[in-house]
Amino acid sequence: MTLSWQWPWAAPAAALGAIAFVALVVAGHALHARRHASADAPAPVFSLDDDLATERAAMLMRRWRRLTRAAAAMLAVVLALAVALLARPSVIAGGEERSARRDIVLCLDVSGSTLPYDREVLETYQSLVSRFQGERIGLSIFNSTSRTVFPLTDDYDLVADQLRQAVETLRGVETQEDIDAMSDEQYQRIADWLEGTQNRRNATSLIGDGVVSCAAMLPGFAYGSATGAQSARHRAASIVLATDNVVSGDPSYTLAEALDLVHGAGITVDGLFSGPKSSESDETTTQMRDLIEAHDGTFLTQSDGTTVESLVREIDRRRIARDESDVKAAVVDAPGWWTLALALALAGFVAFAWRSRR
Repeated sequence: MTLSWQWPWAAPAAALGAIAFVALVVAGHALHARRHASADAPAPVFSLDDDLATERAAMLMRRWRRLTRAAAAMLAVVLALAVALLARPSVIAGGEERSARRDIVLCLDVSGSTLPYDREVLETYQSLVSRFQGERIGLSIFNSTSRTVFPLTDDYDLVADQLRQAVETLRGVETQEDIDAMSDEQYQRIADWLEGTQNRRNATSLIGDGVVSCAAMLPGFAYGSATGAQSARHRAASIVLATDNVVSGDPSYTLAEALDLVHGAGITVDGLFSGPKSSESDETTTQMRDLIEAHDGTFLTQSDGTTVESLVREIDRRRIARDESDVKAAVVDAPGWWTLALALALAGFVAFAWRSRR
């Protein structure tokens, strides 16, 4: 990081002050000399030469002069470092700011065909959250209606606990055979976790409605048309949408309408296709890809990576890189080494001055 000075005028101001002080001392000395030169009788002059005629006295005088010169030099260093600190040494920093400016909402379609994929997404974020520093994360699940599992928060203990519970609840939901083999207790746990996501009859995977509900968890979002004030965000906001984009029913918002609304509020939607690989070339999948990428989002399928975990990590990596490119650098005071040097120089001056008094 390059060192800079926030108040660079302090150095020339100090130099001018030093010059003025020296000029005053010289002028005072010259005035004193002229007054003595104009006196009628010369003033008596006393000399230490006779008193320093002994070898020990001369040695002590030389030592005293060395100590006073060293003390004067340390005092000059102290003053120079004090001026440097007055000029406020600073560095440009931005990395830490980036981590504190991201809001992430996990937006998971929990229709029956997507639950195995949801579990893998949650498992990946369970490990990612351990390195978060300042990011806020929330989780919303939807089918015909939406439910907030936990709101946007930076309480990572709560997040880790909620993700762990969700992963354990969905563990074993791979195939219909797995579901048939579940105990009543296991089945009830899943039903409890999904409670509130199927409140509309004859409707499943209402993706547009789910996206809008997820966006509502983010500050600055309002239903209806976005305004310029909403789009001026202080934190980068993104939604990670996991769905197979198979809609059954009549949604209030289509995916296109939802993405227009969310994008207008300055929120980016990244998509993870949570359907089978055989459906990746379907029209609904292609439409989802085109819509998300047209709104500056990233869309990935299992064909783009080896595992669901790699897809989630790739989206997180791309989003961090994009957020970092938008971060404005901040000027941060960096007095650390200068303060240490000033303390050492001041200690040296005190030591030399004390020794010379002895």
